[in-house]
Amino acid sequence: MRAGSARAGAGCGGAKRGVRAHGARVDNGRRVAEHGSGTILAVALGLVVMICMAAAFTLAQAMAMAHRAASAADLAALAGADAARGLTTGNPCVVASETAARHGALLSACTVGGGGIVEIRTELVRGAAFGTATGRSRAGPPP
Repeated sequence: MRAGSARAGAGCGGAKRGVRAHGARVDNGRRVAEHGSGTILAVALGLVVMICMAAAFTLAQAMAMAHRAASAADLAALAGADAARGLTTGNPCVVASETAARHGALLSACTVGGGGIVEIRTELVRGAAFGTATGRSRAGPPP
């Protein structure tokens, strides 16, 4: 070994900088505790996963509510078109409103056009966490 190449503290009893001794890092003769850092990282990862799952469930609920509103509008428009063409009895908008109500929706607009064409707009009355789910449909006689 050359003279001057030996480092201070590199002897048998000395601890090098950054060397682990008994589960803790040694820095300039002081013990620096690292206990619990893995737990904090695991908790943080768990929170991130939970937030992502909550966002996914909220998006799934919004999509389901939109589909329910659209289905109620479709069924109400078909029922109103049947009433407008005389296939069933009653006022087309009243029949459409009753059909929408049976599917948990509120009829927000009803327009009966020429030739038995009925345009419907519905809103879901319950279940939407962020805003109101709406649906729109148009039905009439076959071409």
